[in-house]
Amino acid sequence: MEIGHRFMTEKENNFIDNNFKKLSIQVGLNGLSFCALDTISKKILAHENIPFKTSSTPYLLLKELKNILNERNLSNTSFKEVMVVHKNGFFSMVPKPLFNKAELPNYLKFNAKMMANDFVVFDELDNHELVNVYIPFANVNNYIFDLFGEFTFKHSGSVLVSSLLDNSSKSSKTYCYVQVAEREMEVVVLSEKKLLLYNFFEYKTKEDFLYYLLFTLEQLELGTENVHLRLFGQIEEDDELYQLCHTYVKNISVFAPPHSFDLQNPDDVDTIDFTILNSL
Repeated sequence: MEIGHRFMTEKENNFIDNNFKKLSIQVGLNGLSFCALDTISKKILAHENIPFKTSSTPYLLLKELKNILNERNLSNTSFKEVMVVHKNGFFSMVPKPLFNKAELPNYLKFNAKMMANDFVVFDELDNHELVNVYIPFANVNNYIFDLFGEFTFKHSGSVLVSSLLDNSSKSSKTYCYVQVAEREMEVVVLSEKKLLLYNFFEYKTKEDFLYYLLFTLEQLELGTENVHLRLFGQIEEDDELYQLCHTYVKNISVFAPPHSFDLQNPDDVDTIDFTILNSL
């Protein structure tokens, strides 16, 4: 299944050789996303979401990425900026006062199965006193560098948490944001403009989804009657998943994330991944 507009070929558009275009690519073992932006007009030129039928491996992920970039005529396109967003569960969000650059592997050893040659990096979340330590897909980074030259990369959690914190208020209410994708959910819990938790889960059934949600709330000692649940991404109010969550959490709604981009089709905001949109 493909969601969103397919990237246009060179003959179908005139932005290929323009130096004011930015490309953002999100890579994960369950799928890929792309978004191209005109940085002058703030217009989204094209976007696409490609979920995989089954969970992949880093090797197959790179193979799929190469195929798609070639098919969409992006591998021979010049962009002013290229951003790669790594979406995986190999991360640890660390309060900045506790962060030590010399101890990067130690932040992950209890969260992820690490290999001796794993490349551990970190993102600093500006203005939020947080550091996200994670393992990117090194093979993807190497390929993107060979293809486009210098580029920027971040973890999806860094982009998601920063975006939600930047747009949150110092309300005494506790908000649980869940970005829903096929077989994936990212959970961000905020209170008084502070992060209580960010986590990433893979699920197979709607019951799995509910379990991870309720387990998160339980671990934070948050009552389902008090928390404000905001679901967004690939979900609507008439979905079975939404209705199941509403059985247990009464204060629930579909969240419409703010954005400042000019979409060719206003309905596209429902098909563009919030994280990739905010990485532009």
